[in-house]
Amino acid sequence: MSEKYWRDDDTSEELDPIGSLLSEWSDPEEEEEEWRSDFFQGLAGRRRKAAFLLFTIWTVTIGLHLVAWGTWIILTLTGVISVQLLRILRAKPTLLQPNIILDEYPTVSLLVAAKNEEAVISRLINQLGNLDYPQDNYEIWIIDDHSTDKTPMILDELAEQYPQVKVIHRHQASTGGKSGALNELLTLSQGSIIGVFDADAQITSDLLLKVVPMFKQEKMGAVQLRKSIVNAETNFLTKGQSAEMALDSFYQQQRVSCGGLGELRGNGQFVLRLALDSCGGWNEETITDDLDLTIRLHLDDWKIGFCLEPKVEEEGVTSTVGLWHQRNRWAEGGYQRYLDYWRLLLSQPMGFKKKLDLLTFLFIQYIIPTAAVPDLLMTIVRHHSPLLTPLTGVIFSFSFLGMYKGLGRTSGQTPSLGHTLQLLGKTIGGMVYMIHWFIVIPSITTRLSIRPKTLKWVKTSHIGEDQLTLLSEGESQT
Repeated sequence: MSEKYWRDDDTSEELDPIGSLLSEWSDPEEEEEEWRSDFFQGLAGRRRKAAFLLFTIWTVTIGLHLVAWGTWIILTLTGVISVQLLRILRAKPTLLQPNIILDEYPTVSLLVAAKNEEAVISRLINQLGNLDYPQDNYEIWIIDDHSTDKTPMILDELAEQYPQVKVIHRHQASTGGKSGALNELLTLSQGSIIGVFDADAQITSDLLLKVVPMFKQEKMGAVQLRKSIVNAETNFLTKGQSAEMALDSFYQQQRVSCGGLGELRGNGQFVLRLALDSCGGWNEETITDDLDLTIRLHLDDWKIGFCLEPKVEEEGVTSTVGLWHQRNRWAEGGYQRYLDYWRLLLSQPMGFKKKLDLLTFLFIQYIIPTAAVPDLLMTIVRHHSPLLTPLTGVIFSFSFLGMYKGLGRTSGQTPSLGHTLQLLGKTIGGMVYMIHWFIVIPSITTRLSIRPKTLKWVKTSHIGEDQLTLLSEGESQT
């Protein structure tokens, strides 16, 4: 990782949130220069910053219950967020034409970090090895992170079969988790565009022909493929995840179209090497490398595009326990990026549209679900309706619309009455499923405030097509 963006002597220090806020105003020029020179300096003191923010959310929410004008504050905030969401909803995305002919083929490096993936890794490598792209212009780097199953042997056999495939076996003592593995591959690879896939990814052969042309746009630093659930029909949880992915893809595309933040989602992400180098590679002190890199790319004035087609398919989590662990990891990583980079987000000239977009989704995804707990407690104590009802109503309404439109946009079916009713049914089921976020977010914000978490590579288990088929058949018989 570039020395420009990393200082070893900062990792053990904790930041006093109140003192940092005051110092920001006491000497702004010195502080701005200090933070411009080091993206990762803000990683210290996550627990204290999380506790300070949690205390603030609870205090403000309870305070608004106790003052007569608290309702007007909530109504004003509801109006501002509604206008922004309506603006996003009405945006007209520019779709990439499907048959663009490349006049040149830049070198692409495709990276896969694998740990105990014997059930799925062969399928992905076979698909990556047969892309409709000149073989001399793309390479495939696989890093085996000390797997204890048959993954190492399978990878070695595939490396002999495909000349583009290069395999690295990582030592047990290696650090940095998935980010460390990707950084190791980054130093070995040669591509000007870097693609990253999870081991369970499923792709189409025209992938690079559709994605590479998007990097011709000015300041396009990264592109995220639309994610889709391959085992969507297995049970209620996978159906919900499928609807959730449709909601995410819809608002991703809409946000990018109106000048907001495009976001990386890990699996199926492509990053320009120049952009990746300029912001220091992958952060080895976060549990969600994609969300962390998203913020740093935007802070470094790069754009992140979104590609609706082709999509990248992945396995959905089929158990409640697995979903709980996965969503806690996602929620914590998403929350960490605000704790780590809040000063840069305030000081860096990202542009008004991006900052408004960032603030809107910070409220929707983290502040409001966390504030719902003290709001509910005050409602019980004071025996009146919840103060946040207007805000939660707006969030629910726009989520419902986005999910419905996202499912329609990705279905590929001709509109009809039957199709409309089918979409409504999937949307209603998806919204019921989404309620789990109002449990996950307050839980993770509280835990972050109480104790830090040891950083390690916690991966979702993948079971492969054969087991997915058996699981689906079993679910349908019960």
